[in-house]
Amino acid sequence: MSESSPSIAIPESELVERFVRATGPGGQNVNKVATAVELRFDVAQSPSLPEPVRARLLAKRDRRLTDDGVFVINAQRFRTQDRNRQDARERLAAFIDSGLHAPVPRIATKPTRASKRRRLDAKRERGSIKQSRTRKDWD
Repeated sequence: MSESSPSIAIPESELVERFVRATGPGGQNVNKVATAVELRFDVAQSPSLPEPVRARLLAKRDRRLTDDGVFVINAQRFRTQDRNRQDARERLAAFIDSGLHAPVPRIATKPTRASKRRRLDAKRERGSIKQSRTRKDWD
């Protein structure tokens, strides 16, 4: 069972792991041992996720989410299969944690009178500098 937070526990049956050969340098070991892990978790169909969390996770523009709502993690940072499995699960937990908290809505504020005045004064100053450049008489 993967613990993403104290409130959400994802059963092993919802995780699909596939072991493949890692890419990149690694000598002879990389050609023999399938140490890389591809972890798949179906966010859209998971009964373990509360509906608001599922909606927030699916709304994210994450390249690891497929069009069908499946979250795919490729873990191949480490040389051992066990450590890559652990890394993939940690990354899944971090992704789910990011959807647990609803974003705080931004409260629109108006600029103060002093900030408006400063902005307009700066614009006037800049305009007068530019005007003085064009009014020079070149004989």
